[in-house]
Amino acid sequence: MAEREVLDVDVLFVGAGPAGLAGALHLQQQIAAHNALAAETGGATLDEPMIAVVEKAETVGAHTISGAVVDTRALDELIPDWREQGAPLVPVTSDELYLLGKAKATKLPHPPWMKNGGLSTGSLNSLVRWLGDKVEAAGANLFPGFPASELIVEDGAVKGVVTNDKGVDAKGQPKSNFEPGVEIRAKLTVLCDGSRGHLTKRLVQQFGTEGRNPQVYETGVKETWEIPGAAAHAGRVIHTAGWPLARDVFGGSFLYWIGGDLVTLGLVVGLDTEDPTMDIHEEFQRFKTHPFVAGLLTGGQRVAYGAKSLPAGGWWSMPRAWVPGCLLAGDSLGTLNTARLKGVHGAIKSGMLAAETALEVLVGGDAGEQVVSKYEAALKASWLGRELHRFRNFHQAVAHGVGPKAIFHVGLQMLTGGRGTRECYPQKAGHLAMRRKGSVKPRHAEPFKPDGVLTFDKLTNVFHSGTVHDEDQPCHLRVHADADHCAIKCAEEYGNPCQHFCPAAVYEMVSDAGRPDGRDALRINFSNCVHCKTCDIMDPYQVIEWVTPEGGGPAYVNL
Repeated sequence: MAEREVLDVDVLFVGAGPAGLAGALHLQQQIAAHNALAAETGGATLDEPMIAVVEKAETVGAHTISGAVVDTRALDELIPDWREQGAPLVPVTSDELYLLGKAKATKLPHPPWMKNGGLSTGSLNSLVRWLGDKVEAAGANLFPGFPASELIVEDGAVKGVVTNDKGVDAKGQPKSNFEPGVEIRAKLTVLCDGSRGHLTKRLVQQFGTEGRNPQVYETGVKETWEIPGAAAHAGRVIHTAGWPLARDVFGGSFLYWIGGDLVTLGLVVGLDTEDPTMDIHEEFQRFKTHPFVAGLLTGGQRVAYGAKSLPAGGWWSMPRAWVPGCLLAGDSLGTLNTARLKGVHGAIKSGMLAAETALEVLVGGDAGEQVVSKYEAALKASWLGRELHRFRNFHQAVAHGVGPKAIFHVGLQMLTGGRGTRECYPQKAGHLAMRRKGSVKPRHAEPFKPDGVLTFDKLTNVFHSGTVHDEDQPCHLRVHADADHCAIKCAEEYGNPCQHFCPAAVYEMVSDAGRPDGRDALRINFSNCVHCKTCDIMDPYQVIEWVTPEGGGPAYVNL
């Protein structure tokens, strides 16, 4: 095996999403301010420290997806004149909330925390591409196409990451174009590898830094439509609750007019559902057949598709924000505010706070516990920390739908500063909620049949995500169980739920697998994977592990 190249950097951000890019940009700003002050006062300057951002996507933004209505408070702090600089966001011009029945749409008043007036909407991957340009212009180094596959941990501290080997065939053997991954060593590493990021997952397990509650997740599936005349309604925001979801399932939908003739719409569903046959993609397609929604899409055509998981547990599910040599930011840390349906501002702010700790590491040359632990203290003391603490028990109250019990607890929490009946409502990992096959009444009497105009099957939508993986590379979806586990145990107990909950038709039970007992066997179509991590989260046995592929993935645009 060829020797790995070693690249030494000062601060490394893993993931070029809003947290990683905001962190890198703010750190460059902080370094410039520090040096300017040092020059005035005769202090020591920092001699052009190397700030690096590695990103698994081939281009910045290609794997980034979100709603998104953006609370711009953090962006205002990062780039005060972002509007004048042309950030791809449009102001919210109208804000509507509806409860859907099977055929009716009833307009509702907004809970105070869900109002979106004064905020902005747009495509998050467009915003991330814009931020990437700002990061490079500020002097940081962006390395797209370098998936970080392993952490470097030495003497109880994180020392950097190793990127994926390239040129490995499906059997794990080097091809003629083999290149070993790069060992990137840093004084401080900031993990921003997203929802259920595999490096964060391993870090938390290795260092035992889990939150008081386990993290729980939701998955959102989303399409972007081009509709003639939509530009006249730019900034319109609609949220819905109710149909097609069952009353005991937490979730809802959105439609955002993001500028031009583009409308983005999606459905977000909690991954702590009891139903092993829950198919989020199918529920989203049903949602579009509602008369109210179908009317809004008249004359348009779908131009993009994607899916993403979201860390929804909130305050008590956040892991410790640091270990020696490493900080967590954004979705890796779980800074999404489920109650407000907002996460971009939390990602940006946490990245900026991480940058401020990183500056202290650079000045003092120490990334030990005494220094990096200040990050968590700063996070809790910030407006972001206060916001997340205010909603610390929200998800636990609504995890099984917004019925009378949930309304009581949420109302009490609002009156008691987020406390409710106790300081910490307990919560269990979502996969533990799944019930055995046959114990849950089928939600729908008939299988859904897409029409190819308004509604689509998974494979057609995956094509519109731009997803591509070289099939002659190792499968990045690892099932840590023998073949009988899927063919017999899971089939009998849960009916192989992976073939339902995956929004990209990755998992398939096939009858032509040559098993001597004639049972169906699992086929993993990993080239379809849109990197949402739903399988890693929702598998009832927790034997599916998502790791970074050698390359490829979605190529999101306007999502």
